[in-house]
Amino acid sequence: MQLHSSNLKQHCTLVSKLESFTVATACSLSLPLDLLVAESTSCAEAMPAIPPFHLAFPVHSIAEARAFYIDILGCAEGRSAERWVDFNFQGHQLVAHLVDGYQARSSHNQVDGDPVPVPHFGLALSREQFDALAQRCQRHGVQFVIAPHLRFKGAPGEQMTMFFYDPSGNALEFKAMTHPGNLFAKYFVG
Repeated sequence: MQLHSSNLKQHCTLVSKLESFTVATACSLSLPLDLLVAESTSCAEAMPAIPPFHLAFPVHSIAEARAFYIDILGCAEGRSAERWVDFNFQGHQLVAHLVDGYQARSSHNQVDGDPVPVPHFGLALSREQFDALAQRCQRHGVQFVIAPHLRFKGAPGEQMTMFFYDPSGNALEFKAMTHPGNLFAKYFVG
């Protein structure tokens, strides 16, 4: 969708009314990402710009990666080649690279009583998005490493969390903060 200057004010008004505007929101509204970062855009200050992150990771099967990231996690496919494929991960770029014979290995670290797989990656979602993803994973038979539950109860970092592996053994975490503004709260967890 191309936005012309006559439509810019209308889109800026819409965007400024959103409580939590992200790159993923821009993508879902088909807004060009350059509106988020253009210094000359009159509403750029009303739109907190979060640059999309890029993560390239190994998989043992492109077909299994496609099935998992598209069918289960709901990612859209981007560019691809014989040995890699891009996924739109809520506005962020994941690139699955085929590594023959790869099977991820992870260690675990105790976090609020749970053996959390390390390394892992994922997203901080709204509670509604978290619940919908948990239900989607259950419908698809995803085996949870750590089933959806509340951790850090009563603390600034209180959150719903769940962990599971992709078909290549890469660990993913999805969380929903009870108070989203506390995602980066600084405090000691004892």
